[in-house]
Amino acid sequence: MFGYDAARWHAVLNDLPAALLFVAVLFDVAAAITKRESLMWAAIWTLWAGVIGGWAAVVAGKVASNTIEHGEAIHEIMEKHENMALLTMALFTVVLAWRLFRRFQMPAQELAYTRMLSIVGLLGLVWTGVLGGRLVFQHAAGIPSKVLQAEIENRAEGHEHQPGEEHEHGTMDSTKTTAPHTHPPGSPPHTH
Repeated sequence: MFGYDAARWHAVLNDLPAALLFVAVLFDVAAAITKRESLMWAAIWTLWAGVIGGWAAVVAGKVASNTIEHGEAIHEIMEKHENMALLTMALFTVVLAWRLFRRFQMPAQELAYTRMLSIVGLLGLVWTGVLGGRLVFQHAAGIPSKVLQAEIENRAEGHEHQPGEEHEHGTMDSTKTTAPHTHPPGSPPHTH
């Protein structure tokens, strides 16, 4: 749809819900500290949006896991990533459902328990993101082998900047010259 495959849809859908769930926990903790009702409502609305968006990201990720090229290393991390995402979303869904079921009329002990679950969910969210980052940045998950091969060849050729252009390559000496910069087939040229 719109020229996007399942892996790209997963990438599009996963950042906003993660940010919303993070902010929901922050609002909730701030509400506990300040006793402000407005922060409690901000927490519940961002939790709602984060849970709905989070489940959309999980579904897109599940579809993507069945469509991307991958070997054993990616498969192993993908399974962990998927399980953590499911566990994390289950925790946030339980917190949301419990708060809605109790209609926000919970004793302090119950509120503290749901806040603790939210913080555990936040830790799960971070670990899910770490695993997703490993998939993409260490194993190039979601990138077709043909595209990856073209990129490997392109990087091997190196590139050169025009006089006056500066571009740092980590700890490399910027005074060294390399081969001219080329682009893989089908990619638009970039300008500096």
